[in-house]
Amino acid sequence: MTQGLTVDLSVELGDLLLRNPVIAASGVFGYGEEYCRLGDLQWFGAVTVKGTTLRPRPGNPPPRICETPSGMLNSIGLENPGARAVIEEKLPWLAGFGVPVIVNVSGDTYEDFEELGAMFQGAHGVFALELNVSCPNVQAGGIAFGVDSRSCYRAVRSVRKTWKGPLLVKLTPTAPDLVAVARAAVEGGATVISLVNTIPGMAIDARSKKAVLGTVTGGLSGPAIKPVALRCVYQVSQAVEVPVVGMGGIVSSEDALEFMMAGASAVAVGSGLLVDPELPLKITSGLKEYACAHGLCDLKQVVGAAWQ
Repeated sequence: MTQGLTVDLSVELGDLLLRNPVIAASGVFGYGEEYCRLGDLQWFGAVTVKGTTLRPRPGNPPPRICETPSGMLNSIGLENPGARAVIEEKLPWLAGFGVPVIVNVSGDTYEDFEELGAMFQGAHGVFALELNVSCPNVQAGGIAFGVDSRSCYRAVRSVRKTWKGPLLVKLTPTAPDLVAVARAAVEGGATVISLVNTIPGMAIDARSKKAVLGTVTGGLSGPAIKPVALRCVYQVSQAVEVPVVGMGGIVSSEDALEFMMAGASAVAVGSGLLVDPELPLKITSGLKEYACAHGLCDLKQVVGAAWQ
């Protein structure tokens, strides 16, 4: 180990500067109120609030969460108070921590995305938007925006009409041609690609002979999807000219390093926070230890190290 080496963990995601590469993923983190009872927001390089829509949504019928081997299923259904309430009630409190806030936004139509971009453009405390293109596209007959490259391009262009800041686009691993969708997102105006979103799955209670979730199916997250997420990051990061944020089953600094070696400039943690609220602190500590052990002043050399 190199003694006295100062390690710089800061990361540039286009115009978005993070003090370290660990981001709180959308969904599990909520708006940070619950997390702050157990952890410290300043352990993160940035925080992403849960999926926000134009109008309030009550979410799906319960049960909405269940544990599975090496992961969890959720069918929350984008429950949120709506964009106006987030701007007026949630963001002012979050802004006080001095950590960049990324707002994850979802819409049913291209017009929704354009309007959401306009609402958050002037909102205090918003550093970036993360466009969730893994939601139903009413105008395309229920197909998810992120499955089709043309729909993804139009969705990104729609929000770009009104939102001028950093724009992450969160992709689904279920796209038939994920690389084509990622390239379409960048062409449309994405400055960062984040992946992966959850993978569709289900659980059955053998005693009742019924599905565990109220909606039958839900999104699988956690260590169970890590191999799939790594493959997606590896493929997409080599195909686009913008930074990539990797996520999917990251529960240790070694996991984070693997995603960075696959091509991610930063990583996002989600389900792991439910198990260990101190996870971001442990990951950054582990990254510093790795850098010192290998004589690295930063981790830029690690990004894409596994490319062949």
